[in-house]
Amino acid sequence: MRHGGAPWPSNPTDPRLPRNAILPSLVLALAAAHAACGDAPARVESVLLATTTSVEDTGLLDALAAGLASDLPRWRVRVIAVGTGEALELARRGDADVVLVHDPAAEQAFIAAGHGDRRRTIMRNDFVVVGPPDDPAGIREASDTPDAFARIARTGSLFLSRGDSSGTHRREVSLWREAGLAPAGQWYLEAGLGQGDLLRMASERGAYALVDRGTFRYHAPRLALSVLHADQPPLDNPYSVIVARRAADPEGAHAVADWLAGARARAIIAGYGRETFGTPLFEAL
Repeated sequence: MRHGGAPWPSNPTDPRLPRNAILPSLVLALAAAHAACGDAPARVESVLLATTTSVEDTGLLDALAAGLASDLPRWRVRVIAVGTGEALELARRGDADVVLVHDPAAEQAFIAAGHGDRRRTIMRNDFVVVGPPDDPAGIREASDTPDAFARIARTGSLFLSRGDSSGTHRREVSLWREAGLAPAGQWYLEAGLGQGDLLRMASERGAYALVDRGTFRYHAPRLALSVLHADQPPLDNPYSVIVARRAADPEGAHAVADWLAGARARAIIAGYGRETFGTPLFEAL
C-alpha cells in the first residue's frame, strides 16, 4: 500500500498504462480542491512524474506534490514511485514525462542516448549499511564499505538486496564489485522490494542492507535496526530531475522540472524532516 491508503497499479511499467490514468496522490486531491473553488483554469493538462521509492517512503513526495498542485494548477501532476531503472525506462518509452532519480551513471547514459534533456541535481543524502544492533558480522570495525560487505559475506550474515535495478541496488552492486565479490548463497537475498518495505523485512529477519540515510531515519522508530557503517567520506547519493524527450506535453514537463529545480522546491526539501528529526532528510542543492 502507498501513501493515502490506495494501491499503485500492480505493474506501473506496463505499456498499456493509459497516460490519463488517475494515480492516487495528494496532487490530485489538491488539484480537485482548486478546481472546486474556481481557482484552476478550465483546461487541466496531465504530466506524469516518475520518481523513486526513497522519495516516496520518506514522505517527501507528498510534500513536493502539494507544492506542485498549488503552484502549477494548469497541470495535473500524477506521480508514480518505482526504482530508478524503471523510472528511466518509463521515460524512454514516453510513458513518463519527468523523472526524479538517483543513479548518476544511468542518468548520464540516458541523456547520451538521446532520451532526456536538462538533467539537474536538486538534492542528496548518503548511503549507509544498517543491520541488527548486535552486529554479528562486525561491520562497525570495517575500514570502508567494501570491507563491511566483505565481512558480511565472510560470516554468511543475511544481507537483503533491493535486486530491482534501482539506484540503491546499482550502488550496492558496485560496492560488491569493489570488494572483489560476487554475492551468492542462502545468506544473500534479492528481495525485489522498495526501500521502505526492504527495511521492514530486514528488521523482521535481522538482516543487513544498504539504504539511504533519509529513508532509514524516517522509518527507524519502527525498526529493530541500527546504522552500523557510514563511510567517511559519505557515500554520496544525489538525486536529479530530467525531462523525457518523448514527453507528451513538453511544456508541462519543463514546467514541472523547472519547479523541482527551483527555489520553492528547494525550500521544501531544505525544511522537510527538520521539525521531526532535527535535520532535513535530504540536503537541497
